[in-house]
Amino acid sequence: MRDGFIKVAAGTPRIKVADCDHNAGQIVALMEAAAAQGVKVLALPELCVTGYTCGDLFLQETLLRGAEDALGRILEETAQLDMLTAVGLPVRNRWDSRLYNCAAVINRGKILGLIPKIHIPSYGEFYEGRWFASGRGADYLLTLCGQRVNLDAHNPVVFDCENVPGLTVGVEICEDLWSADPPSARLALAGATVILNLSASNELAGKAAYRRSLVAGQSARLVCGYVYADAGEGESTTDLVFAGHNLIAENGTILAEKRFETGLTVSELDLGRLAHERRRMNTFGAAEGSSYPCFFRLEAEDTALTRPVGKNPFVPEDGGDRRERCEEIFTIAALGLKKRLEHTRASCAVVGLSGGLDSTLALLITARAFDMLGRPRSDILAVTMPCFGTTSRTKSNAQVLAERIGAGFRTVDIGEAVGVHFRDIGQSMEDLSVTFENGQARERTQVLMDLANQRGGLVIGTGDLSELALGWATYNGDHMSMYGVNGSIPKTLVRHLTAYAADKAEGSDPALAAVLRDILDTPVSPELLPPKEGEIAQRTEDLVGPYELHDFFLYYAVRWGFGPRKVFRLAVAALGEDYDRETILKWLKNFYRRFFAQQFKRSCLPDGPKVGTLALSPRGDWRMPSDAVNALWMKELEDLESQPEI
Repeated sequence: MRDGFIKVAAGTPRIKVADCDHNAGQIVALMEAAAAQGVKVLALPELCVTGYTCGDLFLQETLLRGAEDALGRILEETAQLDMLTAVGLPVRNRWDSRLYNCAAVINRGKILGLIPKIHIPSYGEFYEGRWFASGRGADYLLTLCGQRVNLDAHNPVVFDCENVPGLTVGVEICEDLWSADPPSARLALAGATVILNLSASNELAGKAAYRRSLVAGQSARLVCGYVYADAGEGESTTDLVFAGHNLIAENGTILAEKRFETGLTVSELDLGRLAHERRRMNTFGAAEGSSYPCFFRLEAEDTALTRPVGKNPFVPEDGGDRRERCEEIFTIAALGLKKRLEHTRASCAVVGLSGGLDSTLALLITARAFDMLGRPRSDILAVTMPCFGTTSRTKSNAQVLAERIGAGFRTVDIGEAVGVHFRDIGQSMEDLSVTFENGQARERTQVLMDLANQRGGLVIGTGDLSELALGWATYNGDHMSMYGVNGSIPKTLVRHLTAYAADKAEGSDPALAAVLRDILDTPVSPELLPPKEGEIAQRTEDLVGPYELHDFFLYYAVRWGFGPRKVFRLAVAALGEDYDRETILKWLKNFYRRFFAQQFKRSCLPDGPKVGTLALSPRGDWRMPSDAVNALWMKELEDLESQPEI
């Protein structure tokens, strides 16, 4: 439960139709297995105490009495389990003689509530209306297994954990999700962060994909965790087959899935992530009218993580998805620049081309924008500006790249101009301090701006999202442009976009592909310090830390608002095989120091298109005072140093 994680499961017991005592034994065994794995919230299938396919046996008193006795056994034998469980069974209301398809929500031998199914299907292969009444509007106080319990669908009933912040559970049953008016919508508005669905959905060719998209979509729409437990082996196959298609989703992402199996499907939901997203959305309001909370408690304990935590959260892991994402980003960024070029009637675009990754991507995006405009790429001016730290490798790559793209190319050696400037301000050429570095960066920006003025053009910015987060830019140097196309693209994604462009060029322009691959192999560097034996002497990642780590920190700290402790825990889970804990903590501290100290640079960024879920523009995603103090965040990091494990 630490850091907002809660372990949940969907379970499919191997049942026998109408053999309630056997089924109770299978359910108890499954609940015990779940508890042994640390599961705190468990969903079991619809009518699993009796079996969904009992047919007209549901009208038999013997079966109904057997179901109640079986639930009593389950309550007695699991009273010691620290877990909230939703179990499906038929429940009769003696007051109106109606039978309801219910979920009994139980905890430590107590029935917390009975949730009836609202939408009763009576079409195709489903005949539930023959036996069950809709629970719509139901509000009864019943006696079940010797306990007084509410059967309630009149008000949204949610089960709120008193000692686990953010854990509020709602329940719906099978067809309720498939309907046009799913109860889960009201439950979420009543505060439910986790929805359990007790289902008996038969298997048909192609149905699994639809079911999967439905569960994922509902979890996204409601910003919730969604646990879907399906009936499986043991149900009657007279007309239908049930595959036990269990799903656990969180805010649009499938975390765990099993099909054609009995047993447990287990993962962890991140309640903190869901709470942050709901706070961020001003459209997620409270439900109108009253809701009915039932309270329960769970023992506080650590939750071992089994859910996937990707190393590169900005980059899709699947190759096909990654290629699609790269193409989409190129198009979005180019469309933004296309509009700006049209609006300003710029006669050209000026790109400072260093032979590094960022300026390469900026040139590729600019070329695509010109293609969209139907304008010749020769209207793009690529400018390389060698100085004290430039190597022959990057200078050559810049020239070859410009030629293969079809852009105009110009070399402006700024060494003499920078030397004169240093003489004017009394800066020694032997003093390789920040002034030595930034003087070159600002001179380059001046050259680009003046060349753009000469031609009536725009200077295209090359700085990326990762650099903006760390403030790794010279204020009023490479920090400034007339339109920044890379501003919302993190460094890890810059690399994949460049690799994608190289792959596309492989067949049509091998020379372009070759230079792009050499640029990918070149160490990331601002090249502001003199080279050593002709090689780059200044490697950015040696100074500020690996961008792989910083992009990970950025994603979870800013996009999801996680604190340093949780970011560190996730980083260890995702990247612990590549970096030891001390290294991760060292660079995480550096991230927070730089992120707070460098906000003033982000407060006056040039325009640029947002292409993903995160940007740091003061006009878009991120509004932060430049004088904010990082003391709370650094204190949390310092506390981690004294804790050998988290």
